[in-house]
Order: sequence, then structure tokens, then C-alpha cells
Amino acid sequence: METLILSEQEIINAVCVYIGLKKQVKPEEVEVELMYDDDYGFSAEAYVNDRKQVLIMANLIEAIRLWLGEFLNRDPYAGIKLVLDDEEGIIAHIN
Repeated sequence: METLILSEQEIINAVCVYIGLKKQVKPEEVEVELMYDDDYGFSAEAYVNDRKQVLIMANLIEAIRLWLGEFLNRDPYAGIKLVLDDEEGIIAHIN
């Protein structure tokens, strides 16, 4: 099976939906910034009603799994690898 690549915007959308469900707000009310640090790896900051929540890589994977199952009708338990691409930013390879 070929590798599916989720763009940075798709990952942001997935996190917005994920946080929206957790905080019981519309995904449009969530702002997300994806980050990468050499020491800590991938993470994100999500803002809802001027409150910040830090998401670790496990949260990002959980959000992508939700996105895969609910919006792309793909296996949510497929292999997910986050990648820092020089041109595309933070993307996800789904196997």
C-alpha cells in the first residue's frame, strides 16, 4: 500500500478537531502552532479562549488517528511518522 502524506495544514486541522472535541468547542475556535525541537521532538501549542495547551507527540498522533478514521476513512491504527520537511514544514507519513 502506498504512503499517504498529510500536509502541515491537515495536521493542524486534525489537532483543531481533536482539541475541539476535548474542550467542547468548535474546531474553528482553536488556534494551533506546530513545533519541532531537537531535544523534545514534535509538539504543538493549542489556544482556546486565550488559554494555551501544550500537546506532546503522543497527542499529535492521537489527533491524526482521529482525523484518519473520521475524515479520511482510513485505518486509524496505521503507522504514523511525523517528519520535518525543509519545504513542506511538519508533515506526516501514513503507512
